[in-house]
Amino acid sequence: MHKRILVTGGAGFLGSHLCERLLEAGHDVLCVDNFFTGTRRNVTHLLDHKAFELLRHDVTFPLYVEVDEIYNLACPASPIHYQFDPVQTTKTSVIGAINMLGLAKRLKVKFLQASTSEVYGDPSVHPQPEEYWGNVNPIGLRSCYDEGKRCAETLVIDYVRQHKLSAKIVRIFNTYGPRMHPNDGRVVSNFIMQALKGEEITIFGDGAQTRSFCYVDDLIEAMIRMMATGPETVGPINIGNPNEFTMLQLAEQVIELTGSRSRVTFRPLPSDDPRQRKPDIAKANEILDWRPTIQLREGLGKTIAYFENYLRNNEPSRAIGAIRAC
Repeated sequence: MHKRILVTGGAGFLGSHLCERLLEAGHDVLCVDNFFTGTRRNVTHLLDHKAFELLRHDVTFPLYVEVDEIYNLACPASPIHYQFDPVQTTKTSVIGAINMLGLAKRLKVKFLQASTSEVYGDPSVHPQPEEYWGNVNPIGLRSCYDEGKRCAETLVIDYVRQHKLSAKIVRIFNTYGPRMHPNDGRVVSNFIMQALKGEEITIFGDGAQTRSFCYVDDLIEAMIRMMATGPETVGPINIGNPNEFTMLQLAEQVIELTGSRSRVTFRPLPSDDPRQRKPDIAKANEILDWRPTIQLREGLGKTIAYFENYLRNNEPSRAIGAIRAC
């Protein structure tokens, strides 16, 4: 069925891939972004598409449009960005969710909330199932994001209970791929950019802490499948790749795949940084018939190619060919 679909945060890393997939499926897409972390570059290739519309708007203010579905992805997702203005980060998660849920209620349309594995904090249960309540510091440096997303989940569930809204929650684990912000401070983009520039690869902590990395195409597929479920499926449902890697293993793979001469250096672990992160995806398997298909080595190759092209076009004096010749 042809639909008009609103994607908040649509010019961001995940949002731009979602917009692309929805257009490929034949839908009209209204992409809304305030360009705090998103960028027009991510959707430039979509601007001439007759079914695509780009609107600059901050979701902390009401939005009055007519759509058939709403994907709420608006919020900075990397520590560097969400800690830059923590009050605004919390407002985006909470007031933004209120505004978008209110819109969905008025229009009587489906709503999907992009939540995060950060709701589990520094987990004491491993891997993390959806039933785990988490271990979050409510006043830490990361709490603007962690608690903001937890509150957004509460709002979604209460709109379902109180207003019978057809809404869904997905908890997104570490995701990577083309169009990541090159300076977002996240580990995959950090390691790749440092390796391509021949800089030291910085690991915070001893490198033994773990993450599970999901390639962006797999994640978007899961989100679309979640939106397609009936009203009985609300979630939250974990979306991520359960294959777990240490930070040191990730750094070694990046160095190998880039052919870099970078060396690894270690720095103190930031406050409240989780020691391990791995999703239990049994519910995604059962309810969505979903599991990731692109493993880390293949996904890193595609992501490295994107950043190589980025450096050629944006930092010509530091292009990969020149680096490797050093």
